[in-house]
Amino acid sequence: MPNGTHFVQLDLPIEKVWEFVSDMNRWAPLAPGYINHQIINERQSTWHFKGDVGKMQKKIGLKVKIKEWVAPTSISFELKGISENLEGSGYFQAEKITAERTNVTGCLSISAGGMMGPMINSVLKSVVPKTTIEFTESVASRLMKEEAVSK
Repeated sequence: MPNGTHFVQLDLPIEKVWEFVSDMNRWAPLAPGYINHQIINERQSTWHFKGDVGKMQKKIGLKVKIKEWVAPTSISFELKGISENLEGSGYFQAEKITAERTNVTGCLSISAGGMMGPMINSVLKSVVPKTTIEFTESVASRLMKEEAVSK
């Protein structure tokens, strides 16, 4: 399954990181290719993206189901394609280093099934790691900007 993991260290307390990532409305718009999202309930939502599949651009819809919220350290989720044969999972994990420093890890795995699956998965092998880095860095950047504004 194509996957990516990315780690950043932030000069923020773990509580500030958790305050941000525990609210999906704050970080969903930071996903690469984001178009929109809709919260269905506390654990379920739908997200829509514009994604590149080879040389084509395609709109992709995913159902996102939160598997677990573990304050203040982790959020894990499952992904399922709405009209595409896609499935996957991911997580954000925070680790307190000091009172003012936190390690944050983002992870994403996603794969395509069906007849086109092998071809799409070959593209996803390079796209998913880049997407994971971009998404994790965007979350980290927004966290640092919000902290700078609040000081």
